[in-house]
Amino acid sequence: MIVIATPTGQIGRQVLDHVLDSGEPIRVIARDPARLPAGVRDRVEVVPGSHGDLAVVDRAFAGADSVFWLAPPNPRAGSVDAVYLDFTRPACDAFKRYEVKRVVGVSALGRGVARNAGLVSASLAMDDLIAGSGVSYRALALPSFMDNTLRQVAQIRDQGVFAQPASAERKAPTCAVRDIAAVAAGLLLDHSWSGRDSVPVLGPEDLSGNDMARIMSEVLGKPVRFQQTPMDAYRAMLTGRGMSEAMAQAMVDMMVAKDAGLDNAERRTVQSSTPTSFRQWCEEILKPAVLA
Repeated sequence: MIVIATPTGQIGRQVLDHVLDSGEPIRVIARDPARLPAGVRDRVEVVPGSHGDLAVVDRAFAGADSVFWLAPPNPRAGSVDAVYLDFTRPACDAFKRYEVKRVVGVSALGRGVARNAGLVSASLAMDDLIAGSGVSYRALALPSFMDNTLRQVAQIRDQGVFAQPASAERKAPTCAVRDIAAVAAGLLLDHSWSGRDSVPVLGPEDLSGNDMARIMSEVLGKPVRFQQTPMDAYRAMLTGRGMSEAMAQAMVDMMVAKDAGLDNAERRTVQSSTPTSFRQWCEEILKPAVLA
C-alpha cells in the first residue's frame, strides 16, 4: 500500500499520476477530495482531512508500506517550526504505531551547510524528526523549482521582467516539478531500499538569473530582463500578500542563504542530474502559459 499526501498539490498530483498504473493499492489523504479528478477518485482509496491531524493519519497509515510526505505551505503560520515540525509530529507517531516501512519526503539542499536558512533549516529538522521515528527515509534534497517562475507569468508577459532576490550572476541548480515527481514515484515503487539518505534532484545545469532571462527571451521571442529584488522589498512584498512576519522572515533567510551559495554545496552527479533543462521547461510549460 502506497499512501500519498497532498495528491492535488503541485508535486503530489504528479507523483500520483506516476504510480496509478503500477498495480499497487493507492491511498491518498486529501483536504478536499472533490479536487481529485473523477477518474482518479475511482481508482484510489481517499482519506479526507489534513495529514497534520492524528486521527486522519491513523486512518491513512494503517497497513501502509510506503508514504509520500510533504509539509504543505502555510504562509500565515506563527512560526516556521509550526509548518514543518509541529505539523509532522502526528505522522511520526503513526509511522511508529503502524510500522510503516519507507517514507519519501520533500525537503531541501543544505544538509551540513545550512545555517539560519529559514525554510531550509526547518525542512532539514523535519527530516531528522521523520528519520527518528524509525522508518527508512529518503529526503528529496531540492533546489528552487523552475515551476515557481509561473508565478511571474503576467510580469514576464506584460513587462518583460523576471525578478528574484538572488544576485544576477549567482549560478545555481533548479529542477522541474515533473522530475521531482518521477524520482519520488520511483522510490515509492522500489521496495528494496532501507536506512536514511538524501536524494539530490539538481536538474542538468546551473544557471544565473541573467542566464534564465536570456533563455526566456530566446524561447518567447521577446526581450526578458532579470531584475534583482532587494531583500527588504522582497519581505514587504510577502507580508503585503498576507504572509505572516515569521514566515516572511523565514523566506528571506532562505533566499539570503541561497544567494550565498547554499544550493551549490552538492556536487552534481549522473544520478542527481535530472533530465528537464530550463530551456525545455520554458518551451513546454512557460511559453504556453505566457501565450494563454
